[in-house]
Amino acid sequence: MRLMGAVLAGGRSSRFGSDKAQAMLEGRTLLEHAVEALGRHVETVVVCGRQVEGMIGLADRPAADMGPLGGLNAALHHALAQGYDAVLTTGCDVPAYPDGLAQALIGPEPAILKGQQLAGFWPASLAGELDAHLAEDNNRSIRGWLERVGARIIDRPEFVLPNINRPEDLQALAKDSR
Repeated sequence: MRLMGAVLAGGRSSRFGSDKAQAMLEGRTLLEHAVEALGRHVETVVVCGRQVEGMIGLADRPAADMGPLGGLNAALHHALAQGYDAVLTTGCDVPAYPDGLAQALIGPEPAILKGQQLAGFWPASLAGELDAHLAEDNNRSIRGWLERVGARIIDRPEFVLPNINRPEDLQALAKDSR
């Protein structure tokens, strides 16, 4: 199975107060950490929702400000066009992707990690279905999309991913990594 990775990085970071993808942790941006962590499990990684020098950047589809589903939609269409079977996703504020997580997510149906909706597995064949979902009058929530496609929820407590929503979360993570 050909797997492409996608880091969803188009959010506004409103709770963080600044662009958290560019926030620094151990001398590198959170985005760089996320790309590296996910990259160990896939053939290539794209960044959705922004352009970053030296990385493949995809504009959210069909438009900006559609939340994580706009980034996922761009990734699914890119994966289809490039001959990938599926996409593994993570958020730009998740600087880890533990060994074994990809294997736990991969299966015949889409899947997410319980409590981390952006850590997911998405067959590229869902691109057209996501186009249809985003064209409908709905709130474009991840939860609604998960229900629509019957995504599996993987409950594996050993895969606790750091999630940085506020500057204090980043400070705590930096302190714990020392």
